[in-house]
Amino acid sequence: MKTVGSLILKTYKASEALRKVPDRQIVLTLEKLADALKSASPYILRANKKDLARKEKDDPRNDRLILNEQRIGSIAESIRKVSRLPNPSGKILEKRVLGNGIELEKRSVPLGVVAAIYESRPNVTFDIAALCLRSMNACLLKGSIDAENTNKAALSIIRKLLLENGLPPDCITLLPSGRETVQELFKATKYVDVIIPRGSDSLIRYVRKNSLVPVIETGAGVCHVYVEEHASMQKALNIVVNAKVSRPSVCNAMDTVLVDRKIAPEFLQRLQELFGAYEVEIFAEKNAYTLLKGYPYLKKARPADFGREFLSLKCAVKIVNNIDQALSHIREYSTKHSEAIVSENREACERFLNEVDAATVYMNASTRFTDGEEFGLGAEIGISTQKLHARGPFALEKLVTEKWILRGEGQVRK
Repeated sequence: MKTVGSLILKTYKASEALRKVPDRQIVLTLEKLADALKSASPYILRANKKDLARKEKDDPRNDRLILNEQRIGSIAESIRKVSRLPNPSGKILEKRVLGNGIELEKRSVPLGVVAAIYESRPNVTFDIAALCLRSMNACLLKGSIDAENTNKAALSIIRKLLLENGLPPDCITLLPSGRETVQELFKATKYVDVIIPRGSDSLIRYVRKNSLVPVIETGAGVCHVYVEEHASMQKALNIVVNAKVSRPSVCNAMDTVLVDRKIAPEFLQRLQELFGAYEVEIFAEKNAYTLLKGYPYLKKARPADFGREFLSLKCAVKIVNNIDQALSHIREYSTKHSEAIVSENREACERFLNEVDAATVYMNASTRFTDGEEFGLGAEIGISTQKLHARGPFALEKLVTEKWILRGEGQVRK
């Protein structure tokens, strides 16, 4: 069995070889990978069933793990979209001649070796591999044990395509799923350029606290929808229901509804009918609890419930007096992922858009749109909630850094 250290070293060496590969060769490889997924789907689905068999059937996180023909088709289409995007590396960003005659050039270059630590979403394995390959970065993939069989099947397909198309197979490496792997990654400052954790808040905090390698945070989303007093009732109901139930296990799903006091009685009465159809469990503060009495899935909210990323058919509800109180609540509890206001009052909307500090802020739209593919970026490594280098969907365009190149004729600095 290969050690984690040896796998990291091989990937580092492969990153150097990858930078010499012609761009067209990478594009063709990605196109062939997308085509190969259709014939390989039975193999992938068998592996996925093994992973699902180890889980409790009613675990809400199974939605992240499960694959089917439709999802594999979506993965293939995402890879095709990435293949059609321009390579972000090798672009000349600036070019000029200095006063001393030296020719200065700023160029985009690959980050080098990108390590990703993520939880039970096997589609992420394909997404990160495709994005890194398109941007000429090597990648180290550390998935969770929950998706171990599916990830191994995915990597066997990817590495086969790399070999067949003359690319260094070690430029995409699946690391062992055990927890001891991350300790090796955290110390690999010579060979790994950046670590990207994607998953729960606890995972992200653990990586940030312990890694010596630079970290770009993605993931945890405590997302709010504020229904302002001038909201269209039907529009607000549609948005809130979609943001909660369309796919509750993902990071852009809504966790808290903030409702203006003036429209709360009507809005909550109508919302409970819609939420009831999906058996959404509501954690309500005292004023909202009074209005929702009789709702079969109602609980009294604790303070901690307003900072929870539920990742299931659960959400918190709070009544606020005005936009000031809504903004104050969001400042306190937001993870700066995705926040939305529903209102026909343009002034209130613009204030919300300007004052809320988050990677993505919405007016009259569901938070579920925070996604690299929805934004036309092909795919994403995750949603970055920090402010350095990348914010929002961390996609192809952000997998590069800059390099200054200077050409002289013997100039020396006086």
